[in-house]
Amino acid sequence: MSPTHLHATIAWADPAREAAFAAWLATAGPRHGIVATTLRPASSDASFRRYLRADVEGGGSVIVMDAPPPQEDVRPFVHVAGLIAKAGLHAPAVLEADIIDGFLLLDDLGDVLYLDALKAAQAEGDSARADALMRDAIAALVTWQLKLPGDALPPYDDALLRRELALFPDWCVARECQAAWSAAETAIWQAACDQLVASALAQPRVAVHRDWMPRNLMVATPNPGILDFQDAVHGPIAYDMASLLRDAFISWDEAEELDWAVRFWEAAREARLPVDADFGEFWRALEWMGLQRHLKVLGIFSRLKHRDGKPAYSADLPRFFAYAHKVATRYSVLRPLARLLEPLMGATRIDAFH
Repeated sequence: MSPTHLHATIAWADPAREAAFAAWLATAGPRHGIVATTLRPASSDASFRRYLRADVEGGGSVIVMDAPPPQEDVRPFVHVAGLIAKAGLHAPAVLEADIIDGFLLLDDLGDVLYLDALKAAQAEGDSARADALMRDAIAALVTWQLKLPGDALPPYDDALLRRELALFPDWCVARECQAAWSAAETAIWQAACDQLVASALAQPRVAVHRDWMPRNLMVATPNPGILDFQDAVHGPIAYDMASLLRDAFISWDEAEELDWAVRFWEAAREARLPVDADFGEFWRALEWMGLQRHLKVLGIFSRLKHRDGKPAYSADLPRFFAYAHKVATRYSVLRPLARLLEPLMGATRIDAFH
């Protein structure tokens, strides 16, 4: 199949990549009954990956992951997909894999994101619907932590935690906010990093999805469908709940956050997962873990804007500054960090919405 036979709605910046896809589809397509003329965009994400949807003969559809090397490596996705299947959770099955050229053929879990369903529930005041979805996500997370072997995943270690935190001064402070820290301010930052990393490393370790958030969960049967799991690691037990409760694209009242956190903590204890016996200590660890994540995301979203030409993500920088400042203010040892964030918050808020 030549590139000219591919559906016109699919844009290819690189003719060589388009030709490679056409060659792969000419082989994989007939095996799975793919109707090539129905290829259409399904979604994209903050990486170089994108997803295409195509109908199959006899009904239904499949998803193609286009993950161009060397920017993307599909092997972690294939590996974790296998672990998820063995755990009995619902994620796209890998139907066909071209590891070298970065093309995967996947089950189609539909197009109803948790994020959209939860936003609709919020808009309609349907707290019961939101609660049901979140409970399903929490139950699946408990199973994930219980049944996925963490030691089969890369370690979420001191070096990785610090590399993530370094994204904040490099991209958000210096590039997005155009600020320069003094030696004293840099020392405050380093002390905060030391505290956050120590807290993360002190937690019991389990399999960590690393983006267990509504944008990566699908409303599906069984519920939820799990996406974007290729960056899974062996790390802190509170990380994924922090991702779920304090998301980039939707926020909750703290009473709702606490209710869902308690439900997770109770279910985890019942499953004999190694959560702290004291909920207050688990909540503190979750908040500090969330703070590390939020600082990282502030850096990533700024990098997407300034390096990768994806400015839309910067609209959510104020939400993450609000998350980070709230937690840093709440704990006395982190209040110097809160004061460090305050002048940046105003500059970012103005830039994000103009």
